[in-house]
Amino acid sequence: MSTHRFLEVFQSAFETGHLLKCILSKPTAGAIPDLKNIHIRLVTLKNGVKIAFNYRYQTRDEVKNYTLPEALGHLQHLLGTSFQNAVLLTTERDYSLRYEKDGTALLSDNKPSMTSPIDTAHNREKKRLLDPAAPWLHALGITSAKGEVLAAAQDKWRQINKYLEIIENLLRSHPLPTDARIADMGSGKGYLTFALYAFLKDSMGLQPQVTGIELRPALVDFCNKTAQNNGFEGLQFVAADINDYHPERLDMLIALHACDTATDLALAAGIRQQAQIIVAAPCCHKQIRRDMATRNEMAPVLRFGILEERQAEILTDGIRALLLEANGYKTNVFEFISTEHTAKNVMITAITSKKEAPKQKVLDKIAALKAGFGIREQGGGRK
Repeated sequence: MSTHRFLEVFQSAFETGHLLKCILSKPTAGAIPDLKNIHIRLVTLKNGVKIAFNYRYQTRDEVKNYTLPEALGHLQHLLGTSFQNAVLLTTERDYSLRYEKDGTALLSDNKPSMTSPIDTAHNREKKRLLDPAAPWLHALGITSAKGEVLAAAQDKWRQINKYLEIIENLLRSHPLPTDARIADMGSGKGYLTFALYAFLKDSMGLQPQVTGIELRPALVDFCNKTAQNNGFEGLQFVAADINDYHPERLDMLIALHACDTATDLALAAGIRQQAQIIVAAPCCHKQIRRDMATRNEMAPVLRFGILEERQAEILTDGIRALLLEANGYKTNVFEFISTEHTAKNVMITAITSKKEAPKQKVLDKIAALKAGFGIREQGGGRK
């Protein structure tokens, strides 16, 4: 009856204009993997007021808008089966629904914590993770002298902001120490390296030491000069090979678009240095494509070059994620940014896990994959 009453209150609050927000938390084993919680609020669209469900995953948010009947149906399905706790805030009362281990639902209510209606406008200004007027953005060719994003840099600007959203979500579940030590391997011209440093320092209140590793001395000199001109004391760039960089401490490793096996070298460095967080966006996948000699049921399909190329990319990044899991990380593989902006749109994230990983089982899976596709080596020589 408590669940039924909770749904009745939700419906009444929506119909009378008293609904503020609702939060589902404490996911059960039956919840969608990596789904942490759901934030529910009203949103005003062109076709009327809808109920927005913000599904908050480990590294991304996904919003879906529903009518009242649809929202009630989803709530009824989720309560008690996917989430053990639910909080409903209205301008009249606050309601809390909790499920015991035996499935018993307990509903309680208290005085309202908020009594004023909230803004339901759909196009509210998004929280900006970076100020486009920052001088370093102009120095890197992203914005004009007036702080306006250049037309030719719109895709890069979207990529930067998406990257920071991912970092922000990762830090929600795994905060970095105030003096975090971070390495960006294959930093290039430093767009994302500068963005990460500025975000951690200005938005997160950290005092990080970020090092960009880049082979091309001209880019290193340019980035160091730009960092100095903008007072970024904790940001430096060094001309070095990934294999030659061995810091005393590494809390986060970044490897974005490091070409071919350079991604593997960076991941290995992160594991070796016991980085708490690893973020990689692989670039090309030439090594496995060259070595593939498929011996399983996929062989007839992979005789087509384009399909073999795509399979090589999937296999390469899948093995990378599994190797991270075998070394004690909780991993995720997802779309970094739409292929509309870049064809290289896969991102791998890994955070240290407190759970003991079944290392041998994971290694056995990797061995089976390599055998099935005739792969002898992964990552330019690491068998």
